Amino acid sequence: MPSKPLNIKIEGTTGPVFRRDHRKADGRCLSLYGYAPHEGAALDELLRPDTAPGEVRRDPLRNSWAVYAPHRQSRTFLPSAADDPLAPARPGAPPTEIPFEDFELAVFENRFPSLAPDVRPGQLSPWASGPATGQCDVVVFSKEPSGSLGTLSQARRVLLIEALIDRYRALHEAGFAYVMPFENRGEQVGVTLPHPHGQIYAFQDVPEPQRAAARAFGNGYDLVAEHAAWGGQFDVAEDGGLVAFCPPFARFPFETWIMPRRPCAGPWALDAEGAHSLARLLAEVPRKLDALFGEPMPYMMSFQAAPREAASRFQFTVQFFPVLRAPGRLKFLASVEQFTGVFTVDVVPEAAAERLRAL
Repeated sequence: MPSKPLNIKIEGTTGPVFRRDHRKADGRCLSLYGYAPHEGAALDELLRPDTAPGEVRRDPLRNSWAVYAPHRQSRTFLPSAADDPLAPARPGAPPTEIPFEDFELAVFENRFPSLAPDVRPGQLSPWASGPATGQCDVVVFSKEPSGSLGTLSQARRVLLIEALIDRYRALHEAGFAYVMPFENRGEQVGVTLPHPHGQIYAFQDVPEPQRAAARAFGNGYDLVAEHAAWGGQFDVAEDGGLVAFCPPFARFPFETWIMPRRPCAGPWALDAEGAHSLARLLAEVPRKLDALFGEPMPYMMSFQAAPREAASRFQFTVQFFPVLRAPGRLKFLASVEQFTGVFTVDVVPEAAAERLRAL
């Protein structure tokens, strides 16, 4: 007789949630999060193919790094609804990544990861600076095949925040230096699976942009105080102790950040009210972006929280980088941006904030 599934009760920021851990047949871990213990037996599941390890190479002129993971060329690309790998399993249907007929929210190790925790140096090419060490998780927001952060229920967005906090803690405890949950939305930014989902990358070392931010905060830069000095001119929306705004130094048209109005290193430092406010703004910002041109806004979104060893002064933000500058017109990162890192922006942030605020 099969044993009863083990559900771990987590005392979350907003109340108890449950996590069921399932070890997939290929060794990857799948965690199911919900407000009630998860039951049910596993069905067939997709397995990870044999892949060559990823590696990191350094550019000596830019002093920058690139990850090479050629196995990702064969990852699933815009599958039909019948072949959705993020759907719940169905008896007699093709296997999926989640071998259960029902779930609320799922997190599992990516089948085609850019970073892996177990790359051995002997597997690398002569041009590698080192292995592409880390971990890549997929976060499936819902069993439903369509939707967005703006259409999920408030309870589901809160559950997402609780799951991300749990993953932050686990990955930090595993020794990873920097953890970044993110969402790519829209084919224009390279989305290959339409099922609503995000990802989490855990890095062995802190990437340079986040290292620079940690230095700035450690040297005394106070984003909360600076935002207060703007007098609301750049604000888009607010909820409780959190605010959404277009930073005056934005690099993308209609770039929007969410931030607590008090010092806060990461979502794990929010109280219950703050988590609920963050969940509501995670819906309101995409809704406003969608309403801007009357069509779904493609964007890149990331949680920017403190690295594991960063000083407590680091300020947590959620950053949305939309890529439409006008209806049907993409913001391309062309020659100037790519070769110099200097962005040219066609919409000034104060005008962007005014338009979004009015929606």
